[in-house]
Amino acid sequence: MGGVSTLPHDLLSIVYASSAAYPFGDEELAALLELSRKNNARSQLTGMLIYGGGHFLQVIEGPSDVLRERMSVIAADPRHLDVRVLFQETIDQRQFPEWTMAFEPATDLRLEEIPGYRTSFSDIEDEEDPQRSLATLRELMHWFQDRAAQRG
Repeated sequence: MGGVSTLPHDLLSIVYASSAAYPFGDEELAALLELSRKNNARSQLTGMLIYGGGHFLQVIEGPSDVLRERMSVIAADPRHLDVRVLFQETIDQRQFPEWTMAFEPATDLRLEEIPGYRTSFSDIEDEEDPQRSLATLRELMHWFQDRAAQRG
């Protein structure tokens, strides 16, 4: 990507959720995606975004220092409320290597069919068994990866 080498141990993957500060229509989503794709291409970030019911759910991956900086920008973005990192891990290879930001409108999906999708993550945070929470988030990651393979 862009001719810059990234060592595998430098790659990080983050899944985060946030609430939209206001409902996003098609034009607002298109503008957000256009800007995100430009920024992500420049920063060597890739991933996938779902938006529905006033909530964002995103997998974003790339060089760890760049990704942590991007997450700070996202957390400070007034369009996002209650940004929560649900899962992060060091990865050996990208799950979405060709996608500066794939997008899946949740209106095209039945939300209850997305494993791990929730409009609130309080049940995960209050979960007494952290392994169960991790399993739920890994199931969601596999769903994202399957969607990537189908679009491939």
